[in-house]
Amino acid sequence: MYAVIETGGKQYKVYEGMILQVEKLALEPGDKLILDKVLMINDENGGVKVGTPLLSGVQVEAEVLAQGRAKKIIVYKYKRRKNYRRKQGHRQPFTRIKIVKIGA
Repeated sequence: MYAVIETGGKQYKVYEGMILQVEKLALEPGDKLILDKVLMINDENGGVKVGTPLLSGVQVEAEVLAQGRAKKIIVYKYKRRKNYRRKQGHRQPFTRIKIVKIGA
């Protein structure tokens, strides 16, 4: 059984027991989370339900495992022959969650 959910402006295909990183959520580790923006669900029998755009009455339960920051990326701007150089680093914050239950 899997579902397609939306959180943080992105879509994820999730299974029960799956651990994934999503955009930062304002929750503490150990908190429970209900994701109700479910776009599609596939049950054990192979039946597929697709929302228009969301399914009503279907939700995904998750548990927050950790808060963190991703690996640093370097943003470097450069214009040749103009002595223009700008270097900036960025670390994207994320929330690591575990999918506990998919259901209605």
